[in-house]
Amino acid sequence: MVGFANAMEVFSLLDRSNCRRCGEKTCMAFAGAVYRGIKPISACPGLDPATCARYGTEKSPPPEGDDTLLAALLDQVGRLDPVETAARTGGTVVGNRIVLKVLGKDFGIDADGNFTTDIHVNNWVVVPFLTYLVQCRGDQPAGEWIAYREIAGGRERYPLFRKRCEEVMKQVADTWPDLFDDIVHLFSGERLPVQFDADISVVLKPLPKVPVMICYWKPADGMASSLNVFFDAAVDRCLDAGAVFNLGTGMARMFEVLALRHGIILPAA
Repeated sequence: MVGFANAMEVFSLLDRSNCRRCGEKTCMAFAGAVYRGIKPISACPGLDPATCARYGTEKSPPPEGDDTLLAALLDQVGRLDPVETAARTGGTVVGNRIVLKVLGKDFGIDADGNFTTDIHVNNWVVVPFLTYLVQCRGDQPAGEWIAYREIAGGRERYPLFRKRCEEVMKQVADTWPDLFDDIVHLFSGERLPVQFDADISVVLKPLPKVPVMICYWKPADGMASSLNVFFDAAVDRCLDAGAVFNLGTGMARMFEVLALRHGIILPAA
């Protein structure tokens, strides 16, 4: 038997039809109930017996803050006006869904909490996406770059952000020379002229009004390589420090996965 790390792992197994035959209004609500131990996964009539048997009796670990936050965000997003929200966040309305560009790919959600996207749905993208829909004030990027520690609430978390985001990205960049060319191509990024004397500067847009700049300094003259991640100075008008943390560390994890898929062997942490 296998337990779940979070509600999104349950959700990924469901057909997302919101049939309500489980007694919950949406598949996301059912996923939360299963994760919290309120309902067995076998209560979903759309799952095959093998899946139910695999996950049926194993207890999940105690729910973490992210899942409580996720449920609250889904509730808030379900109450938003789609037209106003799309205009404010730089998105569009397609049918009954609010659709944004996330790293160049369409990522949509409807009022029932159903996601439509070509990107793998997990907490690192879902929590910042929902937070952005709720918190974004509609301001355009300021055009100035700041470090994570300069964001309100970011200074205390910066050592962990450094370890889980910047150091992970640096390790991938050191091992995979084509990283930056590939992410520009895959995620509609942009190479910039020299920024902060870096050898390589790339901008990605994980959310329409939240550009992220990655600067990489190659090893030279006995100095080790270095990598820093910068955010637009207006990022706190779109996301709080926690959501920015999730965004940065999630992108780092995504780069690791891409490297492995390209056959790159990363050194042990």
